[in-house]
Amino acid sequence: MTLRHLLDDARIDPAVSALRPDYRVALILAEGLVGGPGDAASEALLAAAELSARHALLSTPVDELPHIAAWRDAYRAFGARPQRERNSAEALIRRAASSGLPRINRLTDIYNAISVLHQIPVGGEDADRYEGAPRLIRADGSEHFDTVADGEPVVERPEPGEVVWADGAGVTCRRWNWRQGVRTRLDDGTVNGLFILDALGPVDDAGLARITDELAAHLGGTVTTRMLAAG
Repeated sequence: MTLRHLLDDARIDPAVSALRPDYRVALILAEGLVGGPGDAASEALLAAAELSARHALLSTPVDELPHIAAWRDAYRAFGARPQRERNSAEALIRRAASSGLPRINRLTDIYNAISVLHQIPVGGEDADRYEGAPRLIRADGSEHFDTVADGEPVVERPEPGEVVWADGAGVTCRRWNWRQGVRTRLDDGTVNGLFILDALGPVDDAGLARITDELAAHLGGTVTTRMLAAG
């Protein structure tokens, strides 16, 4: 089986669609990637993202940016506390505008920069570590989520009703786009990646397509994309 099944069989559960009918997701399968540490191109993107965040927050508080406000509403709808459990885009924008973005590895740095530049949650996963296709579901609380606490590996369980990304082995990202798991995390050896761009109403289909194309161009490799909508 080729990795294309990660796109073809990806699903949004009807329970998530009912929660936010305006939700859409763009998936990028990028094969033959060049991983490793950051380079001049990824560093330039990060610097541009940091400047963009500082400029955006000069006139508007982060929680009033239209797409961030929409994600805060979405988090409240499934019981999360957006002031404490921030969507990934808000967390990155805050960090970019204050202390600066982390430098992790080339692929992660690229998608973090695109997330901040467009104020949209973006995730990146190692496609070869998936067990079955990604599904966006509301958890029943029995699912496994592998993470690290105090430097030690631990397994958590999402709260019932929590929106999570999952595959056949467990949860890959909790609270929609809050925290990614360890098992499918990108690293320096990643050669095939799955990138997830989450969008709510303030971002239309054309805008999401443009952001997807921009990320794909920076990633390189052989790229295939798919957009899914709620409903």
